Amino acid sequence: MVQSTRITSIAVLALVAAMLPPACSSSGSGPGDDGPPIEVCERTSDDASTEFLKRVGCAEDFEALASAPIDASLPGARSVKIVLDQADQNALYFQNSVLYRIHYDFVSSHLSGDGLPFVPPLGEFNATEYFTPDRRFVLGAVTHYEGPDVWALELSPYDTASADMITALFKAVQGASFFGAKLAFHPTSESVAIEAQKLPGGVPVVSTGDLYAGIDYQPLSLGTAVGRLRFVRAAALDSEYLSHQDIVVLDQAPNDISVVQGIITEEFQTPLSHVNVLSQNRRTPNMGLRNAMSHPDLLALKDKLVELTAGASSWSVREVTEAEAEAFWEAHKPVPVTLPPLDLTATELLDLEEVTPDPADGESLRDTLKKAVLAYGGKAAHYSILARMPEIPILKAFAIPVYYYDQFMQQNGFYDRIEALLEDPEFKTDPAVRDRELKALRDAMKDAPLDADFQALLQAKIEADYPGFKMRFRTSTNSEDLEGFPCAGCYDSHTGDPADWEDVADAIRKTYASAWKLRTFDERTYYGIDHRSLGMALLVHHNFPNEEANGVAVTNNPFDPSGLQPAFYVNVQKGGSVEVVAPPPGVTNDAFLHFFNQPNQPVTYLTHSSLVPEGQTVLTPAQVHQLGVALDAIHDRFSPAYGPASGNSGWYAMDVEFKFDDDENPGEPPALFIKQARPYPGRGAASEAP
Repeated sequence: MVQSTRITSIAVLALVAAMLPPACSSSGSGPGDDGPPIEVCERTSDDASTEFLKRVGCAEDFEALASAPIDASLPGARSVKIVLDQADQNALYFQNSVLYRIHYDFVSSHLSGDGLPFVPPLGEFNATEYFTPDRRFVLGAVTHYEGPDVWALELSPYDTASADMITALFKAVQGASFFGAKLAFHPTSESVAIEAQKLPGGVPVVSTGDLYAGIDYQPLSLGTAVGRLRFVRAAALDSEYLSHQDIVVLDQAPNDISVVQGIITEEFQTPLSHVNVLSQNRRTPNMGLRNAMSHPDLLALKDKLVELTAGASSWSVREVTEAEAEAFWEAHKPVPVTLPPLDLTATELLDLEEVTPDPADGESLRDTLKKAVLAYGGKAAHYSILARMPEIPILKAFAIPVYYYDQFMQQNGFYDRIEALLEDPEFKTDPAVRDRELKALRDAMKDAPLDADFQALLQAKIEADYPGFKMRFRTSTNSEDLEGFPCAGCYDSHTGDPADWEDVADAIRKTYASAWKLRTFDERTYYGIDHRSLGMALLVHHNFPNEEANGVAVTNNPFDPSGLQPAFYVNVQKGGSVEVVAPPPGVTNDAFLHFFNQPNQPVTYLTHSSLVPEGQTVLTPAQVHQLGVALDAIHDRFSPAYGPASGNSGWYAMDVEFKFDDDENPGEPPALFIKQARPYPGRGAASEAP
């Protein structure tokens, strides 16, 4: 773990930079000159085809070579890749990072042969130039983080360069750039940070946490939307009705929100939060903005119709006319989602391994999943695949088919009640009426009887296979955890104790009733889903009474749509009482990128948990590796359904929930359990905001 004394804060960094001697460069200030560096551009024309420079003398030089970093986990950044050729007297090159996106493309084009050693094939190059002590090149990048105004020298997270190599590269860049006096080294992983502790005092070090603290804009779901700009406190959302034509500014990220055109939160979010997954699925912008509730540009447009654009590194907002708004809404209506008819022939309480069978000859994994969803819902269908993977640790579980939900609704007359509501004009147009009537429906469902034969069947199953356990009843509908419609957080799960059978019945009724929450109802309405086509199965396993850690992960790098820096993105928190994807104000999680498929499997922490002592992490290195093995297997297994193996050439990831728990073996290190896997909707896309 990096010692806090080795990490320089932004404020201290500025002080150290001011004390450094001027860079030895024609573009720097002269000896004894206390003024700012004199910028002398090296380019001789404005031609954007400049392939490299040997020194960067001005901001225009840097911009001519710069691109957005491959890994944009810290927004508002521009980056230029650099090469130090140790076989040529430490010659330094700032490569055009738009023309040459990776180091190999540049060095194989410009630094191979013609009096220089030949550059080997890509595989051999990658194996030597990032990992061996006798490598020819020292490879890195200079990134300018606009928010904190930091110029950072960075290596790839998996690079094993020694402190001497880093120092040589740092001094070369410092002496050949107009920003040399401001330069600091930014460790991009825990392993690089450990090596950075050996750097001499003349090389200031800045942490990811310091950079993150200096950023005021967090892009999450990219896109453009038009709506009425509303200011609402998250705590008031239960009583504040939002329209699907609103763009809402919030003090913090809620765990749930009705359909809106866009979201701005004052408190930064995790990319795995329910509201962000919903935003990505809706293709609506979602962003964090420090001091958003008091931001003058937003306050000036309060309650007005606006266009909001969230770009990868910047955002914009402008007022629009009623006609512009109507035209936008008409052009961006979501494509209606039609749910296939439920399979009400399945009545068996199936062990999870049997829910989604292996594909038959000529059948795809996606087709098999779709069939299973019709009887057992999305969550159980995907979980069944995991249950047959020996490398994936899951709890023993079974599924209750949608047949029994349909039976419950039929026997108690709830379908007729819903039909009447759907025909009521006031219910359709007034959210307050809709909220009131749906609550009355849920209350009635919580008091209604369950079929006696169903209860007997369920009681026998639990007594035979799960004696002595409290049971968790988790929603598994035909309108959640699906590709294109994950509906994250739409439904609620509940726990029941079979020692008091009425407690089990209550848990099932409450879970069924959650299908008719206002936000969930409005979400389905927005997507044109026929509410009468909804079916809810249940995924059932014993409850986690007191897990040691709980988390959410994505099996690809959400900050790298290019695919050049694949990694797992993980949010994890100590214990199980604090919500991971929407923590309380002031509480932070461990959030990290795990470059699992790179040598040394480096880890880059973006934030640290506030619930563990400083300098510690929620998971041990062994647990991080165990999780990585599972995520890698899940990513590969579902690829034939959603990823490259299915013909999908776009960005692909699975959204995975997990726990670490020692309930089965008290006193032993907590073991990993995978709770859920579903398709992740992606980051969205938008042109850069001006």
